[in-house]
Order: sequence, then C-alpha cells, then structure tokens
Amino acid sequence: MITMDSAILTGIAEEFGAPLYVCDASNIEAQNKTLTSAFNKVPRLRLNYAAKALSNLSILRFMNQLGAGLDTVSIQEVQLGLLAGFKPESIIFTPNGVSLEEIEEASALGVQINIDNLSILEQFGSKFPDVPVCIRINPHVMAGGNSNISVGHIDSKFGISIHQIPHLLRIVELTNMRINGIHMHTGSDILDIDVFLYASEILFETAKNFKDLEFIDFGSGFKVPYRPGDIETYIEELGKKLSKRFNSFCEEYGKELTLAFEPGKFLVSEAGYFLAKVNVVKQTTSTVFAGVDSGFNHLIRPKLYGASHEIVNISNPEGRERYYSVVGYICETDTFGSNRRINEISEGDILCFKNAGAYCFTMASNYNSRFRPAEVLWYQNKAHLIRKRENFDDILRNLVDVEVLKPKADQAVS
Repeated sequence: MITMDSAILTGIAEEFGAPLYVCDASNIEAQNKTLTSAFNKVPRLRLNYAAKALSNLSILRFMNQLGAGLDTVSIQEVQLGLLAGFKPESIIFTPNGVSLEEIEEASALGVQINIDNLSILEQFGSKFPDVPVCIRINPHVMAGGNSNISVGHIDSKFGISIHQIPHLLRIVELTNMRINGIHMHTGSDILDIDVFLYASEILFETAKNFKDLEFIDFGSGFKVPYRPGDIETYIEELGKKLSKRFNSFCEEYGKELTLAFEPGKFLVSEAGYFLAKVNVVKQTTSTVFAGVDSGFNHLIRPKLYGASHEIVNISNPEGRERYYSVVGYICETDTFGSNRRINEISEGDILCFKNAGAYCFTMASNYNSRFRPAEVLWYQNKAHLIRKRENFDDILRNLVDVEVLKPKADQAVS
C-alpha cells in the first residue's frame, strides 16, 4: 500500500486548513492495478467504479483516465459521470427503490440499466422492450462486515430473489425484452472468499436462463485493512479462483462474456486521509480526551458502522505514546476512538485519520450547522484543491427567509 508522508500531510494542512480531506491519486492507481492484475487471465474485464464511495468530479475524471467504467445509484451520479467525461455506455445505473420515471430518465441518457425488482422490470420491459437491461439477483447469501452493508441475504431489500426466477423469466418472455447482463452484490467488507465464490455459482446458474448476455457483474465489497494487522480480502487468490471458473463458464455458455466488478472502497479508501486539528486536551478522572475540530458530521463511519480508523499525530510523529480517547465537537456522543495509543498530543496538533477515502465526504452533513471541509487531491506530487471549504453562505443557500416572519423595522434589534 502506498502511504503519504506525515510531513507532506502537515504541509497540506498548513496550506488549506483543517479539517480537510486528502486523497492520494497514486494509491488509487496502484489499487486499480492490483485488481486488474488479479484478473489478468480474463480476456474481458470491466471495473465500474462505485461513484457513491467518493463522487468528487475530479476523482471521477481520474477514474475515467484509468479506463474504469462507472457504477451509479442515482440520476445525479449518472449526470456527474457524464460531466466527468464517461461515455454513456461505460456507465451502469444500479438503483434500488427509485421510480420508473428516474429509470426512464437514465435510459434516455444512454446508460446501461440495472433493475432489481419485478414490478419495475415488467413496466420498463413493456414500454421499452428493445432497451437492453441488466437484472440484479439476490442470491440469499449473508456476506459483509456489518448488517448495514450486507445486502445479499434473504431479508435484504436489494435484488430479485433467486426463488422468483420463474416469475422473472415469464416477464421477460411476455415483454420480449432483452436481458444483456446479470448482477449481484452480496455486501461490503467481504472476508470469506468461499462465500463469495458460492454466491457466484448461484449467479452462473441464473445466467444459464438468458441467451443474449454480454456481461456478468459480481458486485464488489472487497475488504481493506483499517488498522495495522487488520484482515483484508485476498484479492490475488480470489482472482485466480474466480477467473478460472468464469472462463470455464464462458466456454459452457458458448460466448466470451465480460466479467464486471463495481469496486468503490477498494479503490479509494486507503487513498484517503482526514486531517483534523486538536482543539483541546481534556484530562478527566478516568480518561484523557483529545477533542478535534470535527465530528461525525465529517466522519460518520465509526458511529454508524463501528468502523475503526487508525489515528496518528502527524504533528508529533516521534513523541512518546500515551492513551487518548479522540472525540469530536458535535453536541452528542461523538467518539472516533477510545483509549487509542497515540504519540503525545498537544492542542493545535494535526491528527490524521487513515482510510478516509470512501464513504466519508460523501456521507458528510451540516449537522450542528457546521461547514463541510475542503477536499484536496495529491496528484503528480502536488496538492490540488478539488472542493472548496463551505462557508456561512453555503449554510444559507436554498433557505427561504419568509417575509411574514421577519421582524418589522421598528422591532428589529439594532
């Protein structure tokens, strides 16, 4: 894994201020190469970057330069992808629970449509039988590191159940629609390769029902390490085993298909760093708190998923280690890490939260009326501002100050 030097990160914080998101382009490129190399025995491979992980326009442009496709879940992500330069045919639209109108809007833009429920499938197929459609299957396999990100089990809202395949086939036959892809996504932070391969066999069996397929999309969810010694998905082993099985299936199917993935976290998570300044070091009877100028409004993963991000003091990398609980400024329990062993912290130091590239800024909010931070891309040994820090005008934007509620001139406070 490529990591950024503490001195470089400190310099970026001095230039752009904190809190701040930093993303290292060279790490993204290295992860992309790792994944493509693992599946280099497959003649046709497509990596569709999951835009929801980090949807900054500059990041999308960089992904396009790397030759990736784009996995999108909203019409807005589709529009961002087109603006970033992706060709419509390189974008797949994989929403859930959206209206038929939104799917029609995406289809009109020329992107690949992926449908995950029978109702919309029948309606869309009846109106647009000539538009090729991918179908998302729910394999009823429990996988993923957290219940919030396990999406392939029997109680999941995602996908069409494998037990509904007969109904699905009847819809396809009656509408005479064309199915050109089969897709699944079992969950995020997958550790057990055998579980993934088991779900893949279900996908292969389902694929045999369709004669005009062009690709099979296996989703993603590959685990990345969040702290030293943390386990991760063994991509090389998965690549070797799945490539062999996929090539064998293509021979059985009688056609060379494209093997597709939709990596998000795997490509950008380790490339990201979140920098926050220490406002206060607070000693209590039981704990030493390091309070930073941020909160779960900027980094919600520890609170929402119980995620553990490695935290280092880049202002004092050689200092004596002590135990701290790192907390934020949000007006409720707002803990990033409890009793962490960190180089001695002083007020004004910059703490670095690693693995902050995926689902950090994209899940940020203005809770407590706080501003969202700036984003910086480290590219070709230079820091590039790719999103400005918000200000109070951004908080007020789109608010409507209703005239009837404004104080009258003679009542206004001077």
